[in-house]
Amino acid sequence: MSAPLIDPPPALRPPCGRLAPSPTGLLHLGHARTFWIAAQRARAAGGTLLLRNDDLDRARCRPEFVAAMVEDLRWLGLTWDGPMVSQSERLPLYRAALARLHAAGAIFPCTRSRRDVLEAAGAPHEGAGDDDEPLYPRAFRPPDGAALPPLGDPVTVNWRFRVPDDEDVSFVDANLGRQTARTGRDFGDFLVWRKDDVPSYQLATVVDDALLGVTEVVRGADLVRSTFRQLLLFRALGWTPPSFFHADLVTDERGVRLAKRHDALSLRALRESGRSPESVIASFGQAPALAKAPPPPAA
Repeated sequence: MSAPLIDPPPALRPPCGRLAPSPTGLLHLGHARTFWIAAQRARAAGGTLLLRNDDLDRARCRPEFVAAMVEDLRWLGLTWDGPMVSQSERLPLYRAALARLHAAGAIFPCTRSRRDVLEAAGAPHEGAGDDDEPLYPRAFRPPDGAALPPLGDPVTVNWRFRVPDDEDVSFVDANLGRQTARTGRDFGDFLVWRKDDVPSYQLATVVDDALLGVTEVVRGADLVRSTFRQLLLFRALGWTPPSFFHADLVTDERGVRLAKRHDALSLRALRESGRSPESVIASFGQAPALAKAPPPPAA
């Protein structure tokens, strides 16, 4: 199932951004704002913009949502370079990255259930957001140096990335400034491959951003915690990470962060109500000031 993993070139890369919607529902105003900022920053830097279809959630992704997201992005006036890339067609690349992590001893099999982790003493939640998960107890890890079983084909057990003990992971965000988290306190060992033989969001995103040459990732501020995990994966795989811009979240009239259940604020509903793309973009507030070109990527 795996394919040869070709490392991205280490030389200076031309600017490249990406749009990465997940077809699990209709895009809402928050998605539109983040994608618009991503597109404007990539174009302002004289770079390219890719469209990636994050369609690994077999239970929730639907073809009609893929068609809808492409139509809605085009209605908003966004264009991208080249054909859309679908993650479901790149599974051998993710499996090859998993094999590299396995060979390095950076992952371990996990047979503990979510309930086991939740019920463990001193297993607080890592934080709020879509990527919220209980802090994985170190006591659940296999002993250091223990021999790893084969990955299996198909994979039938969860595999977790072993984070270093008590390390501060830090990056400078182009919107939020310096962000720092400590392993074992703010986040713990995390899933990279699920027992239903599907890669995690963390691993698939890192592989794609590296191999597709993405130099800046623009996404919502609710994914800052994911960035710390992904930085560790970039390092373990020997790849240079992109820069990051975490956009402020869009909320409804009650201050609740928008989600795909907010049908009234979906781009489809706004279109059908007679709103124009220009009026939607005008509602982004300070987004035009945020869309200036990012600094050139580091060598």
